[in-house]
Amino acid sequence: MPYFRVTVPDPDLPADVQRALAEGLTRLAVTVLRKDRARTIVHLNLVPADRYYVAGTPLAGREAHVEASLTAGTNSAAEKAAFIAAADELLSDLLGPHPRSGVALHELHPESYGYNGVTQLDYYRRVAAAPAAAPEAPAAPVAVAVAAR
Repeated sequence: MPYFRVTVPDPDLPADVQRALAEGLTRLAVTVLRKDRARTIVHLNLVPADRYYVAGTPLAGREAHVEASLTAGTNSAAEKAAFIAAADELLSDLLGPHPRSGVALHELHPESYGYNGVTQLDYYRRVAAAPAAAPEAPAAPVAVAVAAR
């Protein structure tokens, strides 16, 4: 269940670009991070350029920053690296060249992260009890580690 917050210093970013950002990050969550499309959230945070600082001065061009909240242990280092590279490419494709963009993946413990009032720990326990009913299963080592708690 990833949650993406994308900060772009352009409050007038065209609706088609906004939609393409949301669709692109959702696609990457599914294809690269193996997440469930129906549980993927993208929040666009469009701010005025004078509220986005680089090197201590207001922005002079278009930049972007993506932050993702993910359940800890559900993705390999290779998957996370591939996502960061693909997300940066998506930003460049949609927003133009940017010398300073960032992608941060925040991994949250399954006991401290939830969706629709259910912790990820409880969600994964339910997945283990009924594997055919769950669209998003964690990697095997995570299921074992979570089940052992």
